[in-house]
Amino acid sequence: MTQSALNQLKNMTTVVADSSDLAAIEKFRPLDATTNPSLITAAAQQTENKVLIEDAFQQAKSEGYSGDVLVEHAIDILTVKFGVEILKLIKGRVSTEVDAALSYDTDATIAKAKELLALYQTYGIEQNRILIKIAATWQGIQAAKALEAEGIHCNLTLLFGLPQAQACAEAGVTLISPFVGRILDWYKKAEKVEHYPIDKDPGVLSVKQIYHFYKQNCIKTEIMGASFRSIEQVLGLAGCDLLTIAPNLLAELQQDQREVVTQLSDDHAQAHCQHTVAALSKADFTEQLQHDLMASQLLQSGIDGFIKAREQLSTLLRQSFGLDAEIQP
Repeated sequence: MTQSALNQLKNMTTVVADSSDLAAIEKFRPLDATTNPSLITAAAQQTENKVLIEDAFQQAKSEGYSGDVLVEHAIDILTVKFGVEILKLIKGRVSTEVDAALSYDTDATIAKAKELLALYQTYGIEQNRILIKIAATWQGIQAAKALEAEGIHCNLTLLFGLPQAQACAEAGVTLISPFVGRILDWYKKAEKVEHYPIDKDPGVLSVKQIYHFYKQNCIKTEIMGASFRSIEQVLGLAGCDLLTIAPNLLAELQQDQREVVTQLSDDHAQAHCQHTVAALSKADFTEQLQHDLMASQLLQSGIDGFIKAREQLSTLLRQSFGLDAEIQP
């Protein structure tokens, strides 16, 4: 019997669920899972998760918080609670994101990461099962460097090109999440192109470039392709270290019977390690990022989008618990 494309893919790549939908995670049983503020906000609006929201609010309130601080702490607790529930369904790790509003503040990012880990510890979750997810700004990368030095593993997200990937590697980051679909969307709009064949897909090519750079320089940081628009994009990166895939695409892959061919392999690259890359300074990083209009625009819009999603979650909590009158000046 022919294996599904999903099962074939699992034989060559670690498949990760890009979702906070507990039912979907239970159905597809990925090794790891990733979350972000948008996914948490969507999951929080599902009726079956009402108890998690109420518990998070009551826990924050019992700790003496009030007003805006109560809401923010409740969001952190809720985010961790989703992570805890996800970890009950998978064998691997869950990525939990630091508030995107802290993306340009290294010290605040470090502090928030440690707060989230402390919350996980209250639920008996071991630190090695958590990846702290941070936007790949220069400040975020430096926060990850400090956290990694303390044994706290990080996933650098909103990554759109080689300069970000190189800086993450130099920081000793555990994992990066280059975004495939958002890159494709940007180029389709900028170049007024309706469709790219998969071998010319800008998002797929960006991840391949990063993959080859990493493997040719014996960089241990894992690469997890993210933000897919189609199963063709997913299969175009078969063999990548990890791929985080939304439930609708996981369902398509499960139904697809095509033969999956490995597109990325480090066998050849590892045999030709170079170790010749000059380190990026902050000035180099900033200049290269600014000269890449796609990467700079998508990084900022991604941060703005995650901030907006958290604000929507804040509004949901305030409305659910009648806090609007209490918080309004």
